[in-house]
Amino acid sequence: MMAKKRALVTGGSGEIGAAICERLAADGYAVIVHAYRHSESAKRVAEKVIAGGGAATVATFDIVDGVATGQALQTLLADGPIQVLVNNAGIHEDAPMAGMTATQWMKVVDLSLNGFFHVTQPLLLPMIGTRWGRIVSISSLAGVTGNRGQTNYAAAKAGLHGASKSLAIELASRGITVNVVAPGLIESSATRQSFKPEQVDAMVPMKRVGTPEEVAALVSFLVSEQAGYITGQVIGINGGMA
Repeated sequence: MMAKKRALVTGGSGEIGAAICERLAADGYAVIVHAYRHSESAKRVAEKVIAGGGAATVATFDIVDGVATGQALQTLLADGPIQVLVNNAGIHEDAPMAGMTATQWMKVVDLSLNGFFHVTQPLLLPMIGTRWGRIVSISSLAGVTGNRGQTNYAAAKAGLHGASKSLAIELASRGITVNVVAPGLIESSATRQSFKPEQVDAMVPMKRVGTPEEVAALVSFLVSEQAGYITGQVIGINGGMA
């Protein structure tokens, strides 16, 4: 029997991350659920995957810390290449730019953009060696259209789009695709707190928020064999908002 391909999902303990982990495990990948501050949540995600007959382990490290991330990834790579990477970790520090602190700016850019580099770069040569790979980064509609109070977040996500398009060109001849998924309003505790149902009605042509499972289904397709000719794309999943 062939060993299962391994999939690393950063920020795997959050609502979208957990849905992606569960879906990729159901698709037959051995999932590595990454977390930093929420390792207990990551353990629960892994336990749920295993209880459902899937394969999952937990990895805990700070993707902002390049040295710590490099060491953690070398340990993981000792067991073989990681051929599917979903860069899902990210944070919000919302404020109008006129009142935004340097710390709020740096924190968001550091995690989304430097974190992308710290995690992705060490996995590339082992992935290239297998002549097959899938890299999907989770962005946001804010990175496409901009959003009030999110200059830091939009800058980080737009940077992710440019990095992904460039990396896609570099890896295209190696059997590796690189794409971005840009969700709009997705069901979560934060979304419920921030948006009243009438606001959702006004903002989203489909008049509902999306589900984490719908985002996970798109990721599942992009990492599949069938999506082998799709690369360098930023794919929106936003109910018609853009």
